[in-house]
Amino acid sequence: MRALVLFATAVLGASLGTTALAATVKPETAVNYRQGIYHAILWNFVPMAQMVRGMRPWNQATFAQGAARIEFYSQQLLEGFPPGSLTARSEAKPAIWQHWAEFSAKMQNFENASATLAAVARSSDPAASKAAFIKTADTCKSCHDAFRKE
Repeated sequence: MRALVLFATAVLGASLGTTALAATVKPETAVNYRQGIYHAILWNFVPMAQMVRGMRPWNQATFAQGAARIEFYSQQLLEGFPPGSLTARSEAKPAIWQHWAEFSAKMQNFENASATLAAVARSSDPAASKAAFIKTADTCKSCHDAFRKE
């Protein structure tokens, strides 16, 4: 019983510590975090787009690897937008925090599309992979149009 209480206390303390950390993160740190993830997504996205457009030879294994990475990164993006993390260097619009529910929904759409893309890319079907890539790209554009400075 004592071990269970200690474990529960440790879990609760860790979760409170994470929440407190997110609340005290410096705005520039949050900007660096999310821009780093976006750069990693782009690193994988560009070669995939080149394959989809026929500008690079199709390689299903490389495409699937990129899709898996994008799926992984997509799950980490939303936490990079804590309140108050708008800086001059940020490409985010204030509308993100003014319309948080809409922004969160768009980010969830990207996460869902990325998961579908990764699953389809593992199936080794180039046509289906291309279609899933276009749907994922559309979720990016949807969010960028509303919430990113160009």
